[in-house]
Amino acid sequence: MVVSSVFYTSQQASESSYNYVPTQWVCVCFVALYCVSTAIHMGQALKYRLWWMIPTVTFAGVLEIFGWSARLWSSRSPELLAPFEMQLIGTVIAPTPLLAANFIILGGLIDQLGPQFSRLHPNMYTIVFCSFDVVCLIIQAVGGAIAAQAVNEGKSPTLGGHIMLGGIVIQLFAMLAYSSLAAEFLLRRKFNAPFSQQIIKFGKGQRLMSKKMQRMVSGMSFCIICIFIRSVYRTVELAGGWSGSVISTEAYFNWLDGGCVTAAIYTLNIVHPGGYLTPDDTIHISLSNENRFYEDYSF
Repeated sequence: MVVSSVFYTSQQASESSYNYVPTQWVCVCFVALYCVSTAIHMGQALKYRLWWMIPTVTFAGVLEIFGWSARLWSSRSPELLAPFEMQLIGTVIAPTPLLAANFIILGGLIDQLGPQFSRLHPNMYTIVFCSFDVVCLIIQAVGGAIAAQAVNEGKSPTLGGHIMLGGIVIQLFAMLAYSSLAAEFLLRRKFNAPFSQQIIKFGKGQRLMSKKMQRMVSGMSFCIICIFIRSVYRTVELAGGWSGSVISTEAYFNWLDGGCVTAAIYTLNIVHPGGYLTPDDTIHISLSNENRFYEDYSF
């Protein structure tokens, strides 16, 4: 009976579009984890009136629930194409709106910690990088749809995979640019080096960040690292083809996609911008040679 069961599982795997049968309990765990996080994010968005968290992080959670529910379906019926197509689209595009939230949060951090140390205006981070994100979302969605249709028609999904790969590579480029600008801002702030010398520098002790801001920066950094690792994995996976060793190994997907995105989305539950991205008491700084005041935040 054991031999028969093993043979049946191997036969299912060979017939499955995944090249393996998704493990049922793993899928159940991820569906549950994403349901809990998404519900909390919705509650937090309503509590703090951060409406942009709904089409970003909350929507990402909904897409992950959709994708992992489809994988759960596949664990029971691995020969069906519909759940494979659903999870393909859901899990590929889900981290994109999650990444958009990080772009918006960085703009808010810069606005409070000192815009004079940033290469871009705080609002430009939302405009520029969220535009990149929308383009990546469209490319990945189109690629996923083409790949899913090809699988459904018994054709090679290679073209759709290459399109999705292009969207993920663009996303990686956007993350690298974003991370570079964020690092430059933090270094300039640390060494008190604003872009324009006509802009007032911080006085002694004013460059210290509050505990809340330090946690927000650390949390956002960890979130970006998780999404970056996931994107590198998906790049390698799709570049290796639909029958490659990476895409055919379930453990890689569970840890490097599911695990990383779960860590990222829960990080924003714990270090939520509604509770951490709030200004402390303001300090008014006067210049000895000018009869005017500059307002900044005491981080």
